[in-house]
Amino acid sequence: MFDTILALLRKHRELISYLFWGVMTTVVNYTAYTLLTEVMHIYYLTSTVIAWAISVLFAYFVNKLFVFQSRDWAWRVALRELWQMVAARLFSLGLEMAIMWFFVDTLHCNHLVVKLAANVVVVIVNYVLSKFIIFKSKTD
Repeated sequence: MFDTILALLRKHRELISYLFWGVMTTVVNYTAYTLLTEVMHIYYLTSTVIAWAISVLFAYFVNKLFVFQSRDWAWRVALRELWQMVAARLFSLGLEMAIMWFFVDTLHCNHLVVKLAANVVVVIVNYVLSKFIIFKSKTD
């Protein structure tokens, strides 16, 4: 039984790691967003962008090191990965901003609840983009 569990964990290491670090990135994003909106009273869409920038930097390093285990730190490789990650995250930022605007401004939902829901969608989109484009292994 224990061997079976270990084999499953090894087989799905990347996905499990991504989910864990995706949750941690969401915590970073949500914490920054909440501090910006609730403590510093910055407009929620502006706070979304600032929290996004902070969480993208965090996500880049944890995805590179722990999830996709991209160990190539040559400046061209790291710069390409960072640029692709920022470009992909700009797409998901646009998606998140649209979700936030629609549910907060149009439907008048609580911005903190919408932020959490939007982050679930963003984590899924970001995984697909990271797995198949940004940190794609050379053997794929």
